[in-house]
This record gives sequence, structure tokens and C-alpha cells, in this order.
Amino acid sequence: MSDQHAEFRSRIRRLDRKQAQGAQGFVARMRADGLIVVEPRKALAQTRISGRSILILVLAVVMFKGFLMAALGFDSYAYRVAKLQEGTLVEHAGAFIMQADPLSIKIAETLLPVLR
Repeated sequence: MSDQHAEFRSRIRRLDRKQAQGAQGFVARMRADGLIVVEPRKALAQTRISGRSILILVLAVVMFKGFLMAALGFDSYAYRVAKLQEGTLVEHAGAFIMQADPLSIKIAETLLPVLR
């Protein structure tokens, strides 16, 4: 009798888990053999940002900084970042991100002849 009860409890736990997964709704799909399979819809909150996305974002920011340095000139760019440093907390964060770094300087030096 206790084995049957344990099996029953196990089935109840599995059903509870499936119901919790299906809180976002369900999606019905037809497989290649014609069988319709109903699966829980994946929750949007569980999506993760990949390392590749972060790398692309960082490279885009560095390229943007290099372009700005080449377009404005190094002195003007440094002046604008210094003015940004004098502002609010958000402007401080922006100034920290927009500081000149070796890679963005190299990009600016490469773009300088093209822009002038």
C-alpha cells in the first residue's frame, strides 16, 4: 500500500510541476509524423543575455568613442568628458564609460585620415 501511495505522490508532484510550467500558457505544435504535441510556453523572464551580446555591445561603445574622438578631435573630446564629469551621478557614470581608452584612441587614429 505504501508503494502505491509513494507512486501517487510522485505523479501529483509531476502534475504540479507541469502546471507551474504552464502558467505562461501552452503552445501546440505538429510534429513531422502528424502528432500534435502541447508544450508549456517558455517564460520571458528566464531569457539570458549571452556573452556574445555583451561583447557586441562593448565593441559598439568602443567604436562609437573612437568615431567621436576622430570627429571632434582629441582635445574637444577630452573637454566634453571633463564637463560631463562635473554633472550628476548619471553624468559621472557616462563620463566613466566615455573615458578615452587605448583601443578607442587607436580606432580614432585610424579613422582620423578618413574623416578629414
